Amino acid sequence: MNITAGAVKELREQTGVGLMDCKKALTEAEGNHEKAMDILRQRGLAMANKKASRDASDGLIGSYIHLGKLGVLLEINCETDFVAKTDDFQGMIKDIAMHVAAANPSYVRREDVPLKVIEKEKEIYASQVSDKPPQVVEKIIAGKLEKFYSDVCLEDQVFVKDPDGKQKIKDLVVEKIAKLGENIVINRFVRFQLGEKVD
Repeated sequence: MNITAGAVKELREQTGVGLMDCKKALTEAEGNHEKAMDILRQRGLAMANKKASRDASDGLIGSYIHLGKLGVLLEINCETDFVAKTDDFQGMIKDIAMHVAAANPSYVRREDVPLKVIEKEKEIYASQVSDKPPQVVEKIIAGKLEKFYSDVCLEDQVFVKDPDGKQKIKDLVVEKIAKLGENIVINRFVRFQLGEKVD
């Protein structure tokens, strides 16, 4: 199979992955662009898992203000200030801060949700399906809990700028890890809305 330089270049522009990796993915996918994208995504995930143990103590605090009525401060960490200064990293911070403004998550990741909140959600779901057999109830609760995480956890939310409505914030971070070659961690965020009551 002959993989054209144009196909490799197009895949590189879309993913930011090196030319050789793009060519390998296209060869493996027998020239199928979508399949090659999936292969690179899977490799990106493997790369992200390898880098996850590395210390990410540098990074940036970014902000997004919408019409002077809504504001977000967001801290994302990486390993070096070299990566923190790249357009890719800064663009990601801006995009995620804008996403937080639009989607209003409550937590960064599902591990941050307090156990009492999860237990309360499970109680509510169980009461809604109390007439079903126990094994069915468990599956329904697990499904509803996944939906809950995708509503309230930043990393599990679908990125508001994704035209296909499929890419989650954690996928966006994994892509940047693969492209920039460093561990990247969303550390914390604060969202302010004018007139909002503070507890």
